[in-house]
Amino acid sequence: MISVTARRYRCLSCGAVLLVVPRGVLGRRAYSAAAIGFALALWGLALATAAEVRRRVGPAKILGDSAVTGWATLRRWARDVAQRRLFAQAPGPGPPPSLRQSAASAATALAASADPTTRALPIEHRAFLGAAHAA
Repeated sequence: MISVTARRYRCLSCGAVLLVVPRGVLGRRAYSAAAIGFALALWGLALATAAEVRRRVGPAKILGDSAVTGWATLRRWARDVAQRRLFAQAPGPGPPPSLRQSAASAATALAASADPTTRALPIEHRAFLGAAHAA
């Protein structure tokens, strides 16, 4: 887990405040784009359980009772992908997708956007790199 320093700027014309963060940081999300892409690939393509994905991606060592069997955040990310609120550039798998199908579709699109020199890596690693690039 890391902290990110963000810069705020106020527009002199309209007074709006802009928040500038490093590439890969997504607004209103505790996880980086790369971590979310990796999690979606593990769940959607590698067919890992939600609990296994949480163990591999989440930094928390002490978890609540519900974390033993699943991860609500993972389902929320997949729902946001299906509703085009996360990784909107990823093509939709067609209606009506399951959350796992949405995750798989987004992970495949993210892996395809990774640098071509990474083709030998597992697809979940390419999704990680593609998500970092896409953010």
